[in-house]
Amino acid sequence: MGVLSQAAIDHLAFTKTCKPSSAIFDRVPVVDLLRPDAGTAMVGACQEFGFFKLVNHGISPEVVDRLEDEAVGFFRLPQSEKDKASPADPYGYGSKRIGRNGDVGWIEYLLLHTIPGEDDKKLSLPLSQGNQEFLRCAVEDYVRAVKEVAFRVVELMADGLRIEPRDALSSMLRSEASDSCFRLNHYPPCPELQGLSPSGRNLIGFGEHTDPQIISVLRSNNTSGLQICLPDGAWVSVPPDHSSLFINVGDCLQVLTNGRFRSVKHRVLADHGNPRISMIYFGGPALDEKIAPLPSLLAEGESSLYEEFTWSEYKRSAYKSRLADYRLGFFEKPRVK
Repeated sequence: MGVLSQAAIDHLAFTKTCKPSSAIFDRVPVVDLLRPDAGTAMVGACQEFGFFKLVNHGISPEVVDRLEDEAVGFFRLPQSEKDKASPADPYGYGSKRIGRNGDVGWIEYLLLHTIPGEDDKKLSLPLSQGNQEFLRCAVEDYVRAVKEVAFRVVELMADGLRIEPRDALSSMLRSEASDSCFRLNHYPPCPELQGLSPSGRNLIGFGEHTDPQIISVLRSNNTSGLQICLPDGAWVSVPPDHSSLFINVGDCLQVLTNGRFRSVKHRVLADHGNPRISMIYFGGPALDEKIAPLPSLLAEGESSLYEEFTWSEYKRSAYKSRLADYRLGFFEKPRVK
């Protein structure tokens, strides 16, 4: 990200260490995609935490490693080269600023749409021709593979919840109109900045938030930083595992399950010594998809906890909010006492 100016330092976000944010979460649910009870295990994890680690996911290590190498190569480019792919509005290269409403973090990223245009069957990367082809091929190979994992995961969730039809969730992601996206994040090491932060505070890479889509599939290198908020409000650190994937329940899935699954609040704290690279597939529905609890999931006499909305409506609402805002609050029905 280059040499920091005083202005850049002044705009960095800091957060107090939340008890017990230094605690390692040793109860991360682990789901083996090859086990026959995978769907049941996913349901239990999503009901309790909205989050789990996925092993035996089937994505080739070569595909993952190639994308990580290409991502590292991109983020090592001179700032002037990376800036040619900016601003992220919303797609493209971004640095420090997250969204349009004042959120900042110690991060740089590439945000890409996963649906190619009609006149271009390849993903569009806003980079100079000399840099884009290898990265684009690596992204395409990984996105193709991770999509298949996401489809399988939500179908197993449907099995575990006994949702009919089985593809009620996966069809939203498989649709050619699916509004899904892919993100490469780079959190550079920051030893000097960590020393500048007030005592007892951690430098924020990406502030606390929930993901608005249906499902998020995360893979990172072996640098720590990811934290999730437990149901009791405690923040805990998730041990990194470069060979596994981490699955987040998104806001839309919380609504589609009528609150049975919880959208997990999470954040990333920058490491003072090591860079963190993460790659995230955000599986979203079509813009005109109506989001409401699935009828086959509602028990007799059970009412929806949420007002129906389209993904487009929710997306616009999310863009107007800050990261930490509880965006579903605008769509919750009043609770009957």
